[in-house]
Amino acid sequence: MRIAKKTFPTDAFTRLSLLLAGAGLAALTWAAEPAPKDTTASNPLGGKAAAPVAPAVAKGTPGQPRQITWEELVPKDWDPAKDFKGMDLSALDDGDPRANEMLMKMQEVSNNAPTNPAMNGAEIKIPGFIVPLEEAKGEVTEFLLVPYFGACIHTPPPPANQILHVIPQKGAKFRAMDTVWVTGKLQTQRNDSMMGVSGYHVSASSVTKYSGGAK
Repeated sequence: MRIAKKTFPTDAFTRLSLLLAGAGLAALTWAAEPAPKDTTASNPLGGKAAAPVAPAVAKGTPGQPRQITWEELVPKDWDPAKDFKGMDLSALDDGDPRANEMLMKMQEVSNNAPTNPAMNGAEIKIPGFIVPLEEAKGEVTEFLLVPYFGACIHTPPPPANQILHVIPQKGAKFRAMDTVWVTGKLQTQRNDSMMGVSGYHVSASSVTKYSGGAK
């Protein structure tokens, strides 16, 4: 059954700001609830930064997953804000039809955010926050993995290239916004769900509790 529900800010200014911030990978500062201390795009779960990855693993060793950062999922030449530079959001009132028009345009850019083709088929390991989609017998059997706290639940979804649609081999006993490591095969595959549009799919061999640093 579906176990999560969206709750969006109601005023147009806040929604526009959240979408634009998320599209620029700066949405960490817009979470409705405090994110873990020292949260950054490269260390999305905050706290002590992950230990450096051994060179052999960083390059990819046959039979071993490669620990990646969320930035690697975004094409280097993608600029989600190029059509909105110089825009003064504060000039738009909540009832201004231009606000809704801009919101729809931003959402379209976010939903169609391009993926990084070089990541297709990679065996990866990445930390993130769980947004449950389906559960059975108290276990999450399908979920989205997002890079910052509150995404898709308390704030608008991140860009599609910052959302992973995860199907674990076994149901996982986690709740919404639990922090986990996801390990498995990454594919550039789009999926539309009630909680957001994902640009990647992961067939997860394991979903384990995040305890800080690499495992």
